[in-house]
Amino acid sequence: MSDWNSQIIEEFRSNAGKVGGPFDGADLLLLTTTGAKSGLSRTTPVAYLRDGANLVIIASKAGAPTSPDWYHNLRANPEVTVEVGTETHKATATPITEGPERDRLYAAMVEVMPGFAEYEQKTDRVIPVVTLTLTD
Repeated sequence: MSDWNSQIIEEFRSNAGKVGGPFDGADLLLLTTTGAKSGLSRTTPVAYLRDGANLVIIASKAGAPTSPDWYHNLRANPEVTVEVGTETHKATATPITEGPERDRLYAAMVEVMPGFAEYEQKTDRVIPVVTLTLTD
């Protein structure tokens, strides 16, 4: 997965935040977290949507039974960096794991990227939603 992510990250940074292939036309950001165990910076491309001033990402891991590594990292270290287009911002990540706000935001993502509905059907876990509040 890291080679695949590396190619997307390179394409994102080379094309002002635009990528092709399966993500052509999708809103992607680059999320940089601090490793929960290693303390090292980890960058991952993630689909997002805007909700007011916040950015919203989904810890789906394509419906896998466990959450993605980046989610575990931001739970341990909620201060993250996000790259959107050509802009880089510091942000605070806030996981939402249940309730009407989580459901509303997840449904909003399904509206723009219908594949997220399938991810929910593939797993028994409640897929967390994460809001990213820009701090700079």
